[in-house]
Amino acid sequence: MAKETQYTEDNIRSLDWKEHIRMRPGMYIGKLGDGSSPDDGIYILLKEVIDNCIDEFVMGAGKTIEIRIKDKEVHVRDYGRGIPLGKVIDVVSKMNTGGKYDSRAFKKSVGLNGVGTKAVNALSTSFRVESVRDQQIKAAAFAHGELVEDLPVEDTSRRKGTKVSFVPDPEIFKNYKYRSEYVAKMLKNYVYLNPGLTIDFNGEKYHSANGLKDLLEDNMNNEDMLYPIIHLRGDDIEVAITHSKTQYSEEYHSFVNGQNTTQGGTHQAAFREAIVKTVREFYGKNYDASDIRKSIVAAISVKVMEPVFESQTKTKLGSTEMGEGLPTVRTYINDFVKTQVDNFLHKNPETSEKLQRKIMQAERERKELSGIRKLAKERAKKASLHNKKLRDCRVHLGDLKKDRRLESTLFITEGDSASGSITKSRDVNTQAVFSLRGKPLNSYGMSKKIVYENEEFNLLQAALNIEESLEDLRYNNIVIATDADVDGMHIRLLLITFFLQFFPELIKEGHLYILQTPLFRVRNKKETIYCYSEQERIDAIEKLKPKPEITRFKGLGEISPDEFQHFIGNDIRLDPVMLDKAMSIENLLRFYMGKNTPDRQEFIINNLKVELDRVED
Repeated sequence: MAKETQYTEDNIRSLDWKEHIRMRPGMYIGKLGDGSSPDDGIYILLKEVIDNCIDEFVMGAGKTIEIRIKDKEVHVRDYGRGIPLGKVIDVVSKMNTGGKYDSRAFKKSVGLNGVGTKAVNALSTSFRVESVRDQQIKAAAFAHGELVEDLPVEDTSRRKGTKVSFVPDPEIFKNYKYRSEYVAKMLKNYVYLNPGLTIDFNGEKYHSANGLKDLLEDNMNNEDMLYPIIHLRGDDIEVAITHSKTQYSEEYHSFVNGQNTTQGGTHQAAFREAIVKTVREFYGKNYDASDIRKSIVAAISVKVMEPVFESQTKTKLGSTEMGEGLPTVRTYINDFVKTQVDNFLHKNPETSEKLQRKIMQAERERKELSGIRKLAKERAKKASLHNKKLRDCRVHLGDLKKDRRLESTLFITEGDSASGSITKSRDVNTQAVFSLRGKPLNSYGMSKKIVYENEEFNLLQAALNIEESLEDLRYNNIVIATDADVDGMHIRLLLITFFLQFFPELIKEGHLYILQTPLFRVRNKKETIYCYSEQERIDAIEKLKPKPEITRFKGLGEISPDEFQHFIGNDIRLDPVMLDKAMSIENLLRFYMGKNTPDRQEFIINNLKVELDRVED
């Protein structure tokens, strides 16, 4: 008989603010991660500090923010009003303390009410805050949230404002590093939403004069725009709209009070609805909603009084009201879009004609594909029931809360042995496995029809739930897990081609990754080291001498499930797939996946030799 567990007063304890944050960091910053994903915790820490600087700019104080990141150390300096000197320590170390509870000062704040900088403080090995007001400065320093230095107020000639410096705790954020591409994208969003603001990041300055219009222009190639961007502004709303000539699905960039709502919410749903309604009324035709929105690329920003989000990291708006005494979010957006977009289309007949031709083309293609799509969906549903290709995770089986979707991952792998190893070693709560059969088809230059006719593509599309848009994407992280050899690289390239051809926004939004797996295992009786490069192998041999056992992994199927747990768990290494905006997607695909050209042969010879040397014996 099992021994009864004692439950007494000794089992009851209270955690102070920093202990609670460090014990349950996910409650405050979402997932942790190592910086390979744009929503990893280290970027949330940076965002929480910057949000306070943005609030100062919105209130008319300080037009420049300076950010320096070197290795793991972060410095953020604004030129706002500065924290009131007597409250500097309180606002970074006492929960539910801050100026944003006073709606007179921060009517439409982006910062967390009294939580943001406390989370940064608690989750950093070192944290320092300096505030300058009225020619005086107050500074304090912390370690893991504990006050270690409380400097007296002194006179200073420095400009007013606030500077925060911190180093995220490597015990919490394992093997992390800041990727400048993700930081730059975050900062660009800030300047798009705050025209007139300048952000200086490691010496490079970001500035926007045209708001969301600049966002679309920076994210799209001009050649791919069906018509010039429709850019409209209201008191608490801004939208930018165009359609892509080549993209198939919908793409949205949505914001609330400066927060990038990557999972959408009531404002994005209202916008999608309003576009359909406005277009139908303008043309006097009951066009199908999917035909109107096919290939749309749009951005929407709204300002809401005291917004309610569906998670602590504020990636999805839950509010239905604009504010007390104001219309609902749905009504406000519908009225704005109906009036402004309708006026624009009347005044710009060339744009309205191009849009109508695009809708009619989408309608023809949809009808041509209707039979194929119906059969494809039935096949996908049947395959799902029999679990032939997809081993799903509990996030999507109704056993876990929906807010854990940010942690969900789909591994796309090839071969029974590799799929079996990952399936046995994965975290069944948040990690799913999709098994390919052989190499995928080269989809370059093919129409969307091939997605429904090809079993692999059809089932993958169904597993991801991305046929219409990314709004209901089932997995936040899509990881290509193939062998580190030439065949594995080819499969990666074919899968990336599929996503670029039909779902480029999935890559643009930072959802696609390549799984790094070790090339070598170096071990002795006391220690095992997994090595991802020749240099790591050399270093491991040096560390474990004399003469440790060395194993060269030829493929994923050779790695046992027990060992695989190391590579897809807390120590997972992911390489994000990123787009170079200097080259259009069409040109990119043509170069890599079109007919062989001397240019490509020369590129392969010059650039891939090092990589092939890494993966070959």
